[in-house]
Amino acid sequence: MIILAYILAAIYILALVFITVYAILEFQLLYYYLKKYKKIRAYTPPALKDWPMVTVQLPVFNEMYVIDRLIDDICQLDYPREKLEIQVLDDSTDETREIIHKKCAHYGARGFDIKHLHRNNRAGYKAGALKEGLASAKGEFIAIFDADFLPRPDFLKKCIPYFQDPKIGVVQTRWDHINEGYSLLTMLQAFQLNVHFTIEQSGRQSGDYFLQFNGTAGTWRKKAIEEAGGWHTDTLTEDLDLSFRAQLKGWEIYYLQEIGSPSELPAEMNGIKSQQARWMKGGAEVARKLIPVIWASKLDFWQKVHAIMLLMGSSIFLVVLALALTSVPLAFLLVRFGIPAKLFAFGLAGTLSILLVHYTANVIIAWQNRNPLISFLRFIFLFPLFLTFSMGLSLHNSVAVIQGWRGKKSPFIRTPKYNIRNIRDRISNHKYLSHRLSWITVFEGLLATYFFYAFYYGMRTHQDAFLLFHLALGLGFSGIFLFTLYHLSLKN
Repeated sequence: MIILAYILAAIYILALVFITVYAILEFQLLYYYLKKYKKIRAYTPPALKDWPMVTVQLPVFNEMYVIDRLIDDICQLDYPREKLEIQVLDDSTDETREIIHKKCAHYGARGFDIKHLHRNNRAGYKAGALKEGLASAKGEFIAIFDADFLPRPDFLKKCIPYFQDPKIGVVQTRWDHINEGYSLLTMLQAFQLNVHFTIEQSGRQSGDYFLQFNGTAGTWRKKAIEEAGGWHTDTLTEDLDLSFRAQLKGWEIYYLQEIGSPSELPAEMNGIKSQQARWMKGGAEVARKLIPVIWASKLDFWQKVHAIMLLMGSSIFLVVLALALTSVPLAFLLVRFGIPAKLFAFGLAGTLSILLVHYTANVIIAWQNRNPLISFLRFIFLFPLFLTFSMGLSLHNSVAVIQGWRGKKSPFIRTPKYNIRNIRDRISNHKYLSHRLSWITVFEGLLATYFFYAFYYGMRTHQDAFLLFHLALGLGFSGIFLFTLYHLSLKN
């Protein structure tokens, strides 16, 4: 038993060390953000006299609820019409195809160079569609928008001038959220995404580290795509993959935090899970593929560390799950064998780093125009919920990560959107709702019971070292479990 106690303690410590190192590297990005961000933003590219040819690509698959507004929005872009080509890259198998056909005919008759490129198969999924569209694209630059995005009219005129720097291969913009206040789920998603689109992206730019093209709301130099080897179809996150290959070839990603591209957040749990699974599995696939290449590259040590940790971001859920599962038996063995709980106190440094990063990204940056007191209270409410929400997703996301590291292939499951903007909109009565109960959901319910019992037993036996952690885990897994069941029960 004492050997088991020390084995569990070793696993727990290793997991805690990984999380702490990851959190401290995030804090380092916060340091670079605060130190250099304003200096970088002082640069404004010179005005363009002649606008280059741009192709806007819209990769879609079965998006009947939002495709109308997407095409309408893209056709409102303030850009010389003779220099703008629009490709609707359509893999749809439902009514979406006919909606697109009518919309393209409508705008084509009004002088727009808009093409409906429909495929009868989904070979390569989104990457395959982008690759096929690129072969006939007229543009020197390629802007990409997913079906749930609504770029503002001045998007291209604000982004294209930055390409006057010949080193820039990509200009990426910030994601805004048109339905952030719809529900607790959308608020929690925005809470985390605000970190990525402020501290992480701008901090990496300020520190001269690798950045990420986010798959949408960004513009590529066509030459950069081609020199990096084009779109690959061997991972579920083709955007992350191409981002790294392009930067390894010497191209730079320029991030524009000031330019927001409005988008719709998933409003139901099964949509969130499908998106998370794709991001987490794809991240592991790219890590498996490119970490050896990065380590063998000529990047300096800290550039390699940050690049690898960016690719390892999805694996943090696997570490959180290991931390959670070992904590229950460890809690009881600590008392029996006298292992001091303060052995794990260094993990508080990681928690403090996460708190400061999220506070800065949300209260100071994203919510800067709101009442300061309300923003502070909002943060106090959302931060612990965000932590429990993340813990609750650890099983679901860990399964995806393990599949990615193992190289197990799976289809690209798109995240359905329902044109949800405010509280008056309803998720029910939509065609794309899922009603499939997975084994992962069942185990999430079992884990909720497991951690609530651990909390109860710890209270009864006065073993308080892990009480708050087990309570948070119980709340997290039960929250994910109950939200999933509720959204499964909604009618189509």
